[in-house]
Amino acid sequence: MARCSTCARFSRFMETDEFAVPPRPALVHPDAVGVRIPSSVFSPDQEPPPVFREGESRHGGDMAASPGYSPFLPSAPHIGRPVSISLPASPTGGFDISSRMEAELQREPDAAAAAVTDAPPRMMLPPRAPEGVALAQPTKMVFRSQPIPAAPAEVDGAAMGHDDFGRSASAPYAAATAPPAKVRRDSRDTSYDSFKTWSGKLEKQITTHLLGSSRLPPAQQQPQQGEETAEEDDAAANERRNSSVPRVQRFFAALEGPELDKLRSSEELILPSDKTWPFLLRFPVSAFGMCMGMSSQAILWKRIAISASTRFLHITVKINLVLWCVSVALMLAVSALYASKVVFYFEAVRREYYHPIRVNFFFAPWIACLFLAIGVPDLVAATLPHWLWYVLMAPIVCLELKIYGQWISGGQRRLSRVANPSNHLSIVGNFVGALLGGIMGLKEGPMFFFSVGLAHYIVLFVTLYQRLPTSETLPRDLHPVFFLFVAAPSVACLAWARITGAFGYGSRVAYFIAMFLYASLAVRINLFRGFSFSLAWWAYTFPMTSAAIASIRYSSEVKNAFTQCMCIGLSAAATLAVAALFLTTLLHAVVYRDLFPNDISIAITERRRSKPLVGEKMLLRLRSAVGTKKLQQALSTAQSDAADLEAARAATTTSYT
Repeated sequence: MARCSTCARFSRFMETDEFAVPPRPALVHPDAVGVRIPSSVFSPDQEPPPVFREGESRHGGDMAASPGYSPFLPSAPHIGRPVSISLPASPTGGFDISSRMEAELQREPDAAAAAVTDAPPRMMLPPRAPEGVALAQPTKMVFRSQPIPAAPAEVDGAAMGHDDFGRSASAPYAAATAPPAKVRRDSRDTSYDSFKTWSGKLEKQITTHLLGSSRLPPAQQQPQQGEETAEEDDAAANERRNSSVPRVQRFFAALEGPELDKLRSSEELILPSDKTWPFLLRFPVSAFGMCMGMSSQAILWKRIAISASTRFLHITVKINLVLWCVSVALMLAVSALYASKVVFYFEAVRREYYHPIRVNFFFAPWIACLFLAIGVPDLVAATLPHWLWYVLMAPIVCLELKIYGQWISGGQRRLSRVANPSNHLSIVGNFVGALLGGIMGLKEGPMFFFSVGLAHYIVLFVTLYQRLPTSETLPRDLHPVFFLFVAAPSVACLAWARITGAFGYGSRVAYFIAMFLYASLAVRINLFRGFSFSLAWWAYTFPMTSAAIASIRYSSEVKNAFTQCMCIGLSAAATLAVAALFLTTLLHAVVYRDLFPNDISIAITERRRSKPLVGEKMLLRLRSAVGTKKLQQALSTAQSDAADLEAARAATTTSYT
């Protein structure tokens, strides 16, 4: 076969010392077009590799670089250093420039040789595409000026192609052309980590082990570990910023309403307000009010069935059994849910404890247990062991030592600053415990709790009546929370009757106080309108039930038509109130699905948002006006630029057509 004169001319041109270039590592694209390599590159006694012998049949002895390989080897000192020039292959669907050039040169070898000999030394350009031939748009373009990443270390060399020089044929380019591996990022929501017990670390560890992050390459694991470290640092900083519990006056300043459960318009939350929070975070301690309402109904229907004044109604004790079983099931369910909240969201529980209203509801579960013990059906247990009373009263003593101590010692939580009708819940526990102890036959313990409860009830009653500085926190309109005024004297009269063994003067004094307070609230029933439903309303039903039970006890001592009608009327009112509240709870739980809204009362910030001064306000307004003008100018400029761009596109399209 005739020797290719074009390649020979190019070889002589590149071997001149004038155009010698310093050595550099050569990386040839796998789809590069073959370039003539002078045979003088190899030493006379060195045999070219087999991969280059393929070109001898076509170019007469000189060797051509095969696509995807770098043929350069260290040359002899007296030989000029070669240069590698790589051109990308023709796009798919177009035409092959190299094959066309070779075909034309083979058809007209003499003309091509003459043209190359007479032409000055310059680089040959590929011929222009003939008319009628369409070039396909390449799907990807690789520029040699960009760094080519190294091959992954874990790729087995035996599975890859190697040239005769021991170098990988496709490792650099496989890493360059392969799509970048997607590093798995932690998509867990960290908005609630400040309220979680473990700040989300346990959840992150479980997710990591389940997804198997160890399968990722080390190069991908390291950035992920750095990102997790940064996220943990941000979460820790956020937790330190929000972990401190707001002061008691901060709750009064940031919240409003009789239950301090509504956020003021000038306040912000530390939790997202535009999304629904996790269920446990929305489950309040006031849910134990449902247990108090149901368990007190079990006591009421037990007294109606066994009392002499209501025996003419022929009420069976099975109603008491059904209500007691429902109360026990409800108590177990609510206790399990709130115990889960203590485990997973302890910070939320801690904020509820420091809330001036919610702290009183921590007495609710123990009061509900005392109600269940008092209303236990005879079919379940005729008598109760004495140790049960001590077990139930121990947490009440601990809570009272904490709260009553704060009332006495002063400070931010002294009674004159935190007094609220809901504080009656911390008083009622003493009288309910004294009542259960009297039923069991105990003497000293019930008398102790009755004395403590009586002393603090008088102080609280006077504080709320006198409207001390804490009156600013009390609502002007009536609310079901005011029925708690009736609870303490109603239960106290029953407890004292059990301790003394007779419904004497002390019991009657407490009973008459309860009836007067009940009547003063009942005549103002229109003032209870306009309040949204709350789960805490259940805790305000047991005072009505307690007043009905006290009326039944009083009608047994003073038997006449008035007392019997009064006890029946109060019992019916309490039962209807509980039934209406039960239906309302089902309606909000099933239909409206808003029984447990976001508990914003525990998500307030530690400090109030700082207000800008007058000068700062004027500066902000000025900046806002200037920013508005700049925005209008930018929009007008953008519109003009868009019009110019469309005109340029139209002119370009017209010129091409």
